[in-house]
Amino acid sequence: MRKLARVSCIVLLALFVVHPKTGRTAPAEVPWDLARLSAPPAVFPCETIQPSDPRIRALFFAGPDYRGKPTRVFAWLGIPVGEPGRKVPGIILLHGGGGTAFESWVKLWVDRGYGAIAIDTFGNLPVPEDAKPRPRNPDGGPPGGSAAFEQLGDPPHDQWPFHAVSAAILAHSLLRSEPGVDPDRTGVTGISWGGYLTCVMASLDSRLKFAAPVYGCGHYADTTFAGVLLKRPPQESALWYDQWDAANYLPKVRMPMLWCTGTNDRFFWLPAWRDSHRQIPAELRTLALRVGMKHGHPPVGDPPEILAFADSIVRGGDPLPVVQNLAQNGSVVTATYRSGRRIVRAELNFTADNKSPWEKRLWQTAPATVNPDTITAELPPEARVFYLNLIDDRGYIVGTEHCLKSEESSLPPPT
Repeated sequence: MRKLARVSCIVLLALFVVHPKTGRTAPAEVPWDLARLSAPPAVFPCETIQPSDPRIRALFFAGPDYRGKPTRVFAWLGIPVGEPGRKVPGIILLHGGGGTAFESWVKLWVDRGYGAIAIDTFGNLPVPEDAKPRPRNPDGGPPGGSAAFEQLGDPPHDQWPFHAVSAAILAHSLLRSEPGVDPDRTGVTGISWGGYLTCVMASLDSRLKFAAPVYGCGHYADTTFAGVLLKRPPQESALWYDQWDAANYLPKVRMPMLWCTGTNDRFFWLPAWRDSHRQIPAELRTLALRVGMKHGHPPVGDPPEILAFADSIVRGGDPLPVVQNLAQNGSVVTATYRSGRRIVRAELNFTADNKSPWEKRLWQTAPATVNPDTITAELPPEARVFYLNLIDDRGYIVGTEHCLKSEESSLPPPT
């Protein structure tokens, strides 16, 4: 297991991390100026892109310089129409690969009563939403996602992770400055590469009250991108693991995080997901792992648990159930839970395949027994990997992490 340095959230972050493949310890300096990013950025009108909803507006805001030139980040910003003087919670929406700033995503959250901002972190423009390839923003920063691996020889300030994280924190600062938004009730969610950004942002921006990464996480040695990194020069792949991997930052998280993904996600495999959420305190993490959840942007990539999770933190809503203390005794697995809502059922999810790539394994679901404070299930003889899920009367899923049947030592200690 990779040894992780403790990360200090100061203006200049110096990291010393053991590379997961080579074991080499390398320093990395990541110059995010958090004090500067915490101030609202300059905003510029966007006259060529018009919203379809009067509650939403299109704009640009000033981002960090790219190759010595100023940048402007495109954003959709929406605020619900409410009572004068009444402030609403806010959320930052971070897209994934192939995505952009989705007006429809902002509308979804505005309809839910949240101020919302969606930004394009890839240096593109969102017109039309389904454009392939997407039109470039002439004042945008570096291209994002997998293109970041091709930038690893560039100065850190010109690489996508630096720009995307900077833009996300600046978007938060802008959202907090809106008169109709309560700056003390904000959170972030992101899809795929946006989930990765959510992990880094939650580690750096202590103003957030919650974070909900979907699919994306850290520990890239256990993702599909490990193969891409193996093809890069060794010093470049080492730079990613030592400097940009979200695993370097997650130990600094001090806010509740809801982790959502699917058993067969083809980009971010379950070992990376588990190693990532294990880096934050057990009392701060909630897991929603679905069998066969497809990889995509909202509505596919916006699990309903995220709204309930957000509401429970910033609007006093009923919290999601808490599931913990997973234990295996022979063929019997148990977990404890507590819930303010009625539990309608529990399930054991398992696969008999412990050799195929994670995205190709066949998962099966069997009933589990719900007792007043515990969930119990009998492991079939063929099960090799398993986890338990609890479903409340709203249909929301919360569960345990996945575990290997043959490795009881993989089970977390009781909390």
